[in-house]
Amino acid sequence: MCGIVAAAARREVSEILLEGLRRLEYRGYDSAGMALIDDNAQLHVHKRQGKVAELESAQDDDPFYGNTGIAHTRWATHGEPSRVNAHPHTSGGRVALVHNGIIENHSELREELMAAGYDIVSATDTEVIAHLIHAHLHQGETLIEAMQSVVKRLDGAYALAAVDTEHPSEVVGARRGSPLVVGIGIGENFLASDQMALRQVTDRFIYLEEGDFVQIKPGSLQVYAQDGSAVARPRTRISEAVEASDKGSFDHYMIKEIFEQPKALEATLAGAASYAQLERSFGEGAAEIFDKVQNIQIVACGTSFHAGMVARYWLEEIAGVSCEVEVASEFRYRKRVQHEGTLLVAISQSGETADTLAALRNAASGEFIGSLVIANVDNSSLVRECDLVFLTRAGAEIGVASTKAFTTQLLGLLMLVLVLGRRRDLPEDKQREILSALRELPTYVEQTLELDPAIEKLSEEFIAKRHALFLGRGIQYPVAMEGALKLKEISYIHAEAYPAGELKHGPLALVDDDMPVVAVAPNDELLEKLKSNLEEVRSRGGELFVFADRESGFKSENRIRVLQMPHCPDVLAPIVYTVALQLLSYHVAVQKGTDVDKPRNLAKSVTVE
Repeated sequence: MCGIVAAAARREVSEILLEGLRRLEYRGYDSAGMALIDDNAQLHVHKRQGKVAELESAQDDDPFYGNTGIAHTRWATHGEPSRVNAHPHTSGGRVALVHNGIIENHSELREELMAAGYDIVSATDTEVIAHLIHAHLHQGETLIEAMQSVVKRLDGAYALAAVDTEHPSEVVGARRGSPLVVGIGIGENFLASDQMALRQVTDRFIYLEEGDFVQIKPGSLQVYAQDGSAVARPRTRISEAVEASDKGSFDHYMIKEIFEQPKALEATLAGAASYAQLERSFGEGAAEIFDKVQNIQIVACGTSFHAGMVARYWLEEIAGVSCEVEVASEFRYRKRVQHEGTLLVAISQSGETADTLAALRNAASGEFIGSLVIANVDNSSLVRECDLVFLTRAGAEIGVASTKAFTTQLLGLLMLVLVLGRRRDLPEDKQREILSALRELPTYVEQTLELDPAIEKLSEEFIAKRHALFLGRGIQYPVAMEGALKLKEISYIHAEAYPAGELKHGPLALVDDDMPVVAVAPNDELLEKLKSNLEEVRSRGGELFVFADRESGFKSENRIRVLQMPHCPDVLAPIVYTVALQLLSYHVAVQKGTDVDKPRNLAKSVTVE
């Protein structure tokens, strides 16, 4: 969500900070700001509501420069989007601070500070931290000591970076419940909430652990554990090329990423040429944990939750493993009775999703036989804290609405199903059939992408619509849920999904000639029942848009528009049909003129509760 960039260098860093913010724009934000300490140890701040471009204009109009600074993109939680609520927040003309997360006890801290004579000018939960640091500095503490003292008083989640004019060559940071990474340079060091922000200046990183503090200077850095003791954290070198931020010939990142799916799926499947390699994809110790699995508990949010919903059908039907799927924000607070031999599976594109991470951390000792994360970002918090890891190889995903990250999650889950199925006497011929289908998956996705012109034409029917209904049966119900989510995320059309068999239990009341109904219709065992459900829609004046297997017998006729989908193995249909619904939502959003890559009010990585 919010983005942090900080630098302590021997060169001028304003452009480094701005470029870092540009690279974090995909995360979602409503304002941006930057603070620098100049050569005379004076603090300068620019803050603007709106895009990073507004902050760039402010710097162009009234430039200031320095070798030490912090910058931030804010996604509002406390206080409306405005210049005064934007970060950095300052205190006493000497301290500036940026913050990701939420401070739950800010109200009582605010009252205490006001009683002590501090003037609170913003409506945020963050400003109090800047004043608390200032107060501790005034008592003679160093900047790192002040940070360590202050966080003891904070309830909630945070990633923090602060500067002080009386310590003009250093930046200090702290993290709890929100990610913070150190970038290591030569004669310069950096902090950021996401390594992507720093790839233009370094390929060497330290991923801070929960409760860590850090002090960076141009020629040195030191990490401190939660108890204040100096510690050495592992250093990681990112060997691959800097993530592509160029849309190329595409108009938006989202459509680029939709068309990257065949390669992303190939990369995720690479190395799984045999069953043994397939198992090793989940990390060292996977065999020992998988041997004990009797049940699966999946926790996730948003699109990743839909991936888990699809996986439940696969796990129970193919592998014979019982599975529960729950939204992480509910799971973490619910009293629960867990079955013996349960593996906790956390799914997260970023590996930093706050509720999913909290669900993992809140698990009682011995409640699960182990934990597995399926994520797209190596060295993320979930990846570091789970027992087993399956990394999807989707590459950097810039568009807020997840596309290739979702389909590679589904692929990873299907690989897990195959690995567990082998342990539960899944017939050899069925194993070979699934593995063969997996290898053909990129081809089926390519065939679906060839339907892009037809789907673009179909999207014109949605331009004037305000509502839409998505239907699916069986494993296609969560696919319909994902299709509805994509449409509402980026086109702002209100869309809901239902199991097609539930039409008679309420949704039919919504059907009229102004309510488009989108149905997912692979040629499976539920096809005939789905056809009966869709007749219920047509007989009540509804207009149907059916994504149907070309061998299903669906034909376009009065009030039914049929898009003929490639015939594919049933096990792959959720992935293949998802791609078609992604294209539909994209083209509808383009037709309606919305900000496809950065839809309003949303963030790419949800790192607050």
